Amino acid sequence: MAGPLIDLQNVTVRVGDHWPLRDVTLSLGPGEALLLEGPNGSGKTTLLRLLAGEVAPVEGERIYRLGGQERRSAVRARQTLSVVGPDAEAFSLTRDWLQTVRDVLLAGFEGGILRLWTPTPEAQGRLAEVAALTGVTEWLDRDVRTLSHGQRRRVGLARALMPQPEVLLLDEFTDGLSAGAREELGQVLREVHGSGVGVVLATHRPQEVPDLPWRRLRVMEGRVWETGSDSRTPPSPTPLPRPPGEGDLVRLRDVEVYRNGRRALGPLSWTWRAGEHWLVTGENGSGKSTLARLIAGELHPALGGRVERPYLARDRLTDRRRTVGLVSAEIGVRQRRGWTGREVIGSAWSGTEGFAPSLTPEQAARVEALAGHLGVTGLLDRPADTLSQGQLRRLLLGRAVAHRPRLLILDEGLDFVDAEARARFLALLPDLARTGTHVLVVAHREADAPPGLTHHSELGEGRIRRVGPLPPPAGPPALPDRPPAPPGR
Repeated sequence: MAGPLIDLQNVTVRVGDHWPLRDVTLSLGPGEALLLEGPNGSGKTTLLRLLAGEVAPVEGERIYRLGGQERRSAVRARQTLSVVGPDAEAFSLTRDWLQTVRDVLLAGFEGGILRLWTPTPEAQGRLAEVAALTGVTEWLDRDVRTLSHGQRRRVGLARALMPQPEVLLLDEFTDGLSAGAREELGQVLREVHGSGVGVVLATHRPQEVPDLPWRRLRVMEGRVWETGSDSRTPPSPTPLPRPPGEGDLVRLRDVEVYRNGRRALGPLSWTWRAGEHWLVTGENGSGKSTLARLIAGELHPALGGRVERPYLARDRLTDRRRTVGLVSAEIGVRQRRGWTGREVIGSAWSGTEGFAPSLTPEQAARVEALAGHLGVTGLLDRPADTLSQGQLRRLLLGRAVAHRPRLLILDEGLDFVDAEARARFLALLPDLARTGTHVLVVAHREADAPPGLTHHSELGEGRIRRVGPLPPPAGPPALPDRPPAPPGR
């Protein structure tokens, strides 16, 4: 049957009290590549979920022609289409039972989220084929909860490919991937698209998308229209000044961290001294997130290793949480509750998550000011589980700096936020550094690392491969303190 694979006609979607999509008309043809751009909260993720059959329209029509048959039911779509993105990863991360990568992929073969059946020879064959294509063969028996952010994204792509879909739906797919992984999986997407599979990709980083014949769409305030690229360039961030202080902040001594019986970090020793801002890099699975969570106190070293925090008079959990600001994928998953945006930011001072004691007038004013600066005032009274990933991440960025922490740790912290939101947040950091905040950034991209970082550590296979000062930023030569002596003297 000729016609588009998915046809939306004047579709409106309601989620709770919000209307993320209004009067959308859109057709997706066989083998087509659609690139969705737009700010946080514009409706991109909801549009992907609508195409996948995860949400239903309250007005208008959604027509599928998957498998050559016209249907208005989303049953086949739910069996063969899934959105590859952070929301899909949250299920496995929040379960208390072990799920291996093999389990996740085999569940995807029949469109499920749990493997509740014995795989057929056909499913086993498809598993081997997809695992080799996406580079996850060595992880098949790993617990999904022990994988890095980028590794989970790769597994999500493999799961989506298992039922041989006619369309791939990707949400901020390049976030969390190292440069090497982006290139490798970009080639996978080119091969898949070349075989006739359609691709729909929502992104805030259009410069990183693979080279496909994209049809570009702009999503804004729940509406969709054809457009070119958004050419606005955000302002360049101000370099971080060196924060005041003396002595060591954090000392790691012969630490090793094991997760589900597997060594994820170490052995390594490392010191974070006052006056230093750190950049941590490495390929996916190198141990970067484990290091960040160890410093913050979310993870603990195996017997024999020591973590010392001399900046604290007493190294207690409550004191750590009140003096550290941490943004990570795991924290985002844990915030998917009915907590309001105001509670998310306000929990900074108590070091809790979601709920918070009554704020002082000064703290409440700080929440309002931060929300205004980050453009999330309208989210303060909305539950976190109704927000897009980008909206929630902006709240978590506000939470990380609201209490002016001594240590600010951004573990891929600027993922999922649009360029304007990134620029707004980075503009906050120089003032924080002047008042004593020390910054550690885990990043795959130069643009996500603010200028002014002083030291760099590169990790590989859980160990430090390189460590040392960063070169000063390029600029005019510094003037000498005094005129040079005349020649001959």
